[in-house]
Amino acid sequence: MPKAGIIYNDVKPIAGRVAIELKDKLTAAGWNVCITSSIGGILGYSNPESPVCHTPIDGLTPPGFDSDMEFAVVLGGDGTVLAASRQVAPCGIPLLTVNTGHMGFLTEAYLNQLPQAIEQVMTGKYEIEERAMLTVKVLRGDSVLWEALCLNEMVLHREPLTSMCHFEIAVGHHAPVDIAADGVIVSTPTGSTAYSLSAGGPVVTPGVPVLQLVPICPHSLASRALVFPDTEPVNIYPVNIPRLVMVVDGNGGCYIFPEDRVYLERSPYSVKFIRLQPTEFFRILREKLGWGLPHIAKPTSVELP
Repeated sequence: MPKAGIIYNDVKPIAGRVAIELKDKLTAAGWNVCITSSIGGILGYSNPESPVCHTPIDGLTPPGFDSDMEFAVVLGGDGTVLAASRQVAPCGIPLLTVNTGHMGFLTEAYLNQLPQAIEQVMTGKYEIEERAMLTVKVLRGDSVLWEALCLNEMVLHREPLTSMCHFEIAVGHHAPVDIAADGVIVSTPTGSTAYSLSAGGPVVTPGVPVLQLVPICPHSLASRALVFPDTEPVNIYPVNIPRLVMVVDGNGGCYIFPEDRVYLERSPYSVKFIRLQPTEFFRILREKLGWGLPHIAKPTSVELP
């Protein structure tokens, strides 16, 4: 019996309702279906009294989800996709992402396209696009205090975000650099259209094997976004700051103290996204972000999204 999964945002009633309907449909078609909430992929939030809320990377995989699963359907928005990616990336399960949220930049289909999308996936008529992830660790000496998988970005900043931070950052075996800024972002190509973009970083197409370091509101004109090979790890040391907070993919993290070190490297795991049609990244940029449209729209000469 073939095996499939469903991961849904249990905060949104429509996602929960569709998840139950989809489970019944797949079960009737002879599939063994496991269903879970995306809340299992949400990273715990720390607080000053409990500065580390640590769930090991392999500890987020839901019961029943394993490498025998042919695909999993994700019902939600971009936040749900990020959480689901952390849940299943260690198992290598392909994800069909269906938007029940707002922008849905990371999603492949809309809710009204779900019946046709499921039929297409059940017959194996799709392609797989792999997206690189980061492994983020907080180290104190040789001890790992915290770790997580990251699809978009890691952000390190002061709490609250109101004053300058100082960082010593070493990329690979290159000489460390000192950066003074409100914070720093280390982003994957997937994350280049998220916080990194808002902070002035470049858009990177998903297949390029790079990472980028983006200072947030840097004090120096010389501190600008840096793009470097994803084969080079990154070490970040906070300097002269009592305490920083780190956030991964916008939903959780831990406090960083002066004796701590943040270590990032390309993860051995990647996210596998199901694509129902040939991937066209520029089309997504155009439809979701308005990239490439003329500054004056001419209805007779341009097709608006």
